[in-house]
Amino acid sequence: MVCERCQIVIGSVLQELNLQPRSIVLGEVDLGDVYGELLDPLLLEQLEAKLESYGFELLSSKKSQLIEKIKSLCIEYVQRSIDLERVKLSSYISDRLPHEYNYLSQLFSSVEGTTIEHFYIRQRIEKVKELLVYNELSLGEIAYQLGYSSVAHLSGQFKKVTGLTPSYFRTLKDAGKRRSLDGL
Repeated sequence: MVCERCQIVIGSVLQELNLQPRSIVLGEVDLGDVYGELLDPLLLEQLEAKLESYGFELLSSKKSQLIEKIKSLCIEYVQRSIDLERVKLSSYISDRLPHEYNYLSQLFSSVEGTTIEHFYIRQRIEKVKELLVYNELSLGEIAYQLGYSSVAHLSGQFKKVTGLTPSYFRTLKDAGKRRSLDGL
């Protein structure tokens, strides 16, 4: 789950099944100790089916949950980049998870087939695309807002990932060129 709409959908699915979560946050639902491991297998099956119908997946392995938390933190880091000046991504992640960054990085790479850094770059480029489509900020303002050292750095990374320059992308006005965050 990567956005507020996702949280709303998850909440409605849980409500349909008469499950009362303690909390629903990005990438995580806390059903509390009441449910623990004692969740009725039939109810669990129904929950999985309903979640899958909306494109979600129930993660039970600790490693899968950790990977999803890393992804959520990367997305959160991109969204809050203007507030987080000079905080390194590795520090941001390791400060919020009970593991060393090296372990998290190796785990992420082995499971996802890409590095945390490359995942973060793709998220960042999606944010650049969003801001370009809105056409409210100059390229310089976008570069500053997302923590790029220069417009040239943003443009180079954008072209490497998309094959297009930011200026050309802006002229396309084709939202179909953007991908949903959970599709990355």
